[in-house]
Amino acid sequence: MLTAAPSFDVEKVLASIDTMAAQKPVAAQIVSVANSDDTSARELAQILGSDVALAGRVMKLANSAYFGMRGRVTSLQFAVTVVGFTTVRTMATVALTDLDDESRLPANFWRVSTSVGLAASTLAPRFGERPQDALCLGLLAPLGIALLHHDDPEGYAALTATERTTAARRAAEVRRYGIHALRLTAVALEQWGFPRSMVAPLTGVDDLGAEESALLRGALEVAARLATDDEPVPVERLTCGLLREDALPPVIDKVRAEAEELRLAMLGQ
Repeated sequence: MLTAAPSFDVEKVLASIDTMAAQKPVAAQIVSVANSDDTSARELAQILGSDVALAGRVMKLANSAYFGMRGRVTSLQFAVTVVGFTTVRTMATVALTDLDDESRLPANFWRVSTSVGLAASTLAPRFGERPQDALCLGLLAPLGIALLHHDDPEGYAALTATERTTAARRAAEVRRYGIHALRLTAVALEQWGFPRSMVAPLTGVDDLGAEESALLRGALEVAARLATDDEPVPVERLTCGLLREDALPPVIDKVRAEAEELRLAMLGQ
């Protein structure tokens, strides 16, 4: 059995990301200003244009199948309008936290991230949510996994190899680190000023009675069914009865078909 990781410190981990901001000033500025009511698409595009790699990713995502604009987005300002401010901020967060470097991430991190994002986006209308906001929530939800892996690569790899189910993994994360990955994501997003609509679903994900987390739980279950052969959890129970099992097969098919293109767009490949 894995012993606790005595050196793990949430504040230290978050502070290390703040240190990265000095090395990626454009991404840090976007994370800071993209949620401001005073920021226009033109202003955000001007800031984004100072980081060629990040700007390229936003352009590629805007022209991807997800947004249905393949080949028609030719300016950065239009790209910002197409994908939305929250998406640009999400992509800047990915760059800021080194999530765009797959060599430093757990195996299949982006397969899980894009699966959760696409599932959340596809299911969003059933929960009265905006698909683009749900996409961003799903994409960023596994951020805590990357943070735990960065801080304790060998220990976290051993934990995931030992604990095969989502519930068991979360329990093992709490035993070892004092916090599970989704809760750590919530702490990080709250510290960086993300809106409550992004933070609250992560905070309440363990409370099966919390309707504001129902969409995220459903999306996580879709991703789990794609990634493992474990016994599925009844989706009605996870979503406060808002989603039935017969709604999932087309969602799973869509995620399976589109996740790889979304991964390539997010990473600029």
